[in-house]
Amino acid sequence: MQPIDIRPDRLAKEMADYSRKLGKGVGNLLKSERIDTGVTPKEAVYREDKLTLYRYVGAAGGKQHPVPLLIVYALVNRPYMTDIQEDRSTVRNLLAEGQDLYLIDWGYPDEADSCLDLDDYINGYIDRCVDVVRAASGQPKINILGICQGGAFSLCYTALHQQKVKNLVTMVTPVDFRTPNNLLSAWVQQIDIDLLVDTLGNVPGELLNWTFLSLKPFSLTGQKYVDMVDLLEDEAKLKNFLRMEKWIFDSPDQAGEAFRQFVQNFFQRNGFVNGGIRIGGREVDLRTIDCPLLNVYGEQDHLVPPEASRALAGLTSSRDYSELAFPGGHIGIYVSGKAQKSIPPAIAAWLRARG
Repeated sequence: MQPIDIRPDRLAKEMADYSRKLGKGVGNLLKSERIDTGVTPKEAVYREDKLTLYRYVGAAGGKQHPVPLLIVYALVNRPYMTDIQEDRSTVRNLLAEGQDLYLIDWGYPDEADSCLDLDDYINGYIDRCVDVVRAASGQPKINILGICQGGAFSLCYTALHQQKVKNLVTMVTPVDFRTPNNLLSAWVQQIDIDLLVDTLGNVPGELLNWTFLSLKPFSLTGQKYVDMVDLLEDEAKLKNFLRMEKWIFDSPDQAGEAFRQFVQNFFQRNGFVNGGIRIGGREVDLRTIDCPLLNVYGEQDHLVPPEASRALAGLTSSRDYSELAFPGGHIGIYVSGKAQKSIPPAIAAWLRARG
């Protein structure tokens, strides 16, 4: 093992460099402007309660795919992760590939929404958004891209409304919630979810956020702020860092009843694998899904381990099932430069091949 170089002259130089970076960084922080949330132009085409359905303004030139693509994001955190900055935007790159792109923004639930359940979200909000997109495009069926929990919602929706879905793409989506290496699931198994929701009503977003950060406490709550000093000198890198920080801590509260049902049906009963999920009085059976299906997952995902996502293979009746692995994590699949060069083009090519 190489000895650590702790000579006084070396330490003095490192401390001087650190002080210089910190001083320059404080100046850049003071000059920083309001951090934007989402960089691609979009227009609201439908509103209901806290929800807004957006349609993105397409890229100039090129031929647009006739079948629109609806992004269904998770209720946790905010969907502008898919459009975090100009050169790292899943939204922008899908538009460049000719996709007619819509996105559901769930907004910020409050106490008036505490009784919303999974039926309200899936058979209510999602179904009405799908109908808006179908009417606007003149297409009887549309494509859906479900992300994380939104992917689980999209699987439920497709199982219940197969006649409205042409192709389904799931992205970092949990399917088997009881895989051995799923730390989040191991924690959730022991929670008295009835007591939690009956006591709090809506579940605070801050509580969930710190739960996620605690899965990797050193790298997510300590080391990144030590490393941040190296970014402070560069205004562009600093702005991108602040965008990520804004997204991480922009955590909406969760409608209590929907949260209760999601934890019980998916985490604690593992309903996709074991069955027994009922939404709006109907059973959710993945075997009723027979449309083409593309499952995208991260090989180093600590929130949705690869095994949890790949469990989807064989659970549906689709004869056109494909998987796309990305050598990165749950967030890197949206914000890394490598992902932006490969994932959106691959999704668009897969959709184009299925008309």
